[in-house]
Amino acid sequence: MFEAVHHIAIIATDYQRSRAFYRDSLGFTILAETFRDARNSWKCDLRHGVVQIELFSFPDPPPRPNRPEAAGLRHLAFTVADLDTAIGTLNARGVVTEPICTDELTGKRFTFFADPDGLPLELYEA
Repeated sequence: MFEAVHHIAIIATDYQRSRAFYRDSLGFTILAETFRDARNSWKCDLRHGVVQIELFSFPDPPPRPNRPEAAGLRHLAFTVADLDTAIGTLNARGVVTEPICTDELTGKRFTFFADPDGLPLELYEA
């Protein structure tokens, strides 16, 4: 039925800050950017490889529950070929990453970091 994930939609509290984070810190390319007057909202389409993010701004969005095991989307994970290199790149760009962990089921290494709104993001070594 499904072939792939088409996009991930993210609502930012500070659109310009999040736009810069996904573009400059994570290396996404901006495909399109539109201001929607009727919603007083920006929409930015970003792509990195096969991953596409729709970044939105809305006036006064409610905060996301910040408990580690809250219901809903837990985190967004990106595959990387070399975890150490990816961490070094993020750290050089000012992104703080957590200590490296090893998945007890797969033996693969991973780490977490956060976007400007605290959305949990993961790097998972292929």
